[in-house]
Parts: sequence; structure tokens; C-alpha cells
Amino acid sequence: MSIALIDYGAGNLTSVRKALTHLGASFETPSSPAGLASSTGVIVPGVGNFAATAALGDEWRSAIADAVGRGRPLLGICLGLQWLFNGSTEAPALTGFGTMTGTCTRISNADGAGHFKVPHVGWNSLHVTRPSWLLEDIGEGDQVYFTHSYAAPVTVDCVASTTYGVEFASVVERDSICGVQFHPEKSGDVGLQILRNFLRRIG
Repeated sequence: MSIALIDYGAGNLTSVRKALTHLGASFETPSSPAGLASSTGVIVPGVGNFAATAALGDEWRSAIADAVGRGRPLLGICLGLQWLFNGSTEAPALTGFGTMTGTCTRISNADGAGHFKVPHVGWNSLHVTRPSWLLEDIGEGDQVYFTHSYAAPVTVDCVASTTYGVEFASVVERDSICGVQFHPEKSGDVGLQILRNFLRRIG
């Protein structure tokens, strides 16, 4: 088992590497799309502006799509989850991977009441919306760590949502493609369990 951890310049991968090492997972950071040919799973992490995903050009997209087509599980983390969708209003000229239908938008306070800060930084709870292999052994209300200003809509692919101003998709899943808006590598035992479930899916 060797996971391809994609480095496209959108954040420090150190904490993800530490979490995977702690779980005994084998991984590499391919220097080119060709490096995905032998991968058994793919992780697309990331923080910051959606514009950073422009670095995932046609060759990377094709290699990731080929891996998914071979049945390799794909996990998007934070910005990586947003990239799974059609796009984001943060960088409207760019298109996402498009596996999940919908557009990510800036978090807003739906009722306009109370004190409300963006970005959303800190611990918040998961509301499980349907059964999910990625959320096996994760309980209703479990806490995970977020840091983001944009979020994905709640669609049929949403398996857990979180409310901060508005309800948004905090975990999405379609077949072997999944994403989490929070940082599992910074979310203690809950985050590690989610990564274990991903590794289990790889087999």
C-alpha cells in the first residue's frame, strides 16, 4: 500500500505526513503525475485560496482521474474537499475536479444575528447525515478541527454536516471518493479514526 500525497504548493504537508506515519501508512509525494501510476490511494490536502488549485493542471487531473478509475480511493482535505466540487466563488474562473456537484461559497451568517467571525477556526461538531465507510466508528456530535472561510453545499454526497452561521458539508463521499472540510491530522483521535477508515478502504 502506497498513498500518493499530492503537493501542489497549497500548504504544509508535515502534519499529514506525521499522522500517516503514526498510523503506519506507506506514502510518497510524487514529483510528477506519472508517480500516481503505482499508488494505491490518493490524498489531496490544502489550505488557503481556491486559486491555488490552478496548480492541479490537466496532467494532474488526468492522473488522479485515472487512479480513481482503477478503483483507488481519493481523499480531499480542507481545500482538497472544495476542489472535488465544480468550483468556488473564491476563484470563479477556475473549475474544480467536478466529482461532486455544486459550488463552494463563503461562509455567512444565515440569520444575521450575533457575533460571527470568518474564517471559521476551531473545534466544531459533526452531524452524521447518512451511513458512510469514511465515518465508521465516528459518533454523532464528535468534534473536529476546522480552519476555512469557504465551504461546500449540503448535497446528496454529504455524509456529515456542520453548522457555523450556515449548515455546510463537512464530509462528502461518493463511492471511493471522499473529502473532509476539517483537518483530520489535527483532530485528535476522531481525525485519526477517519484516516484509519480511509486506509482500511485502500486495503
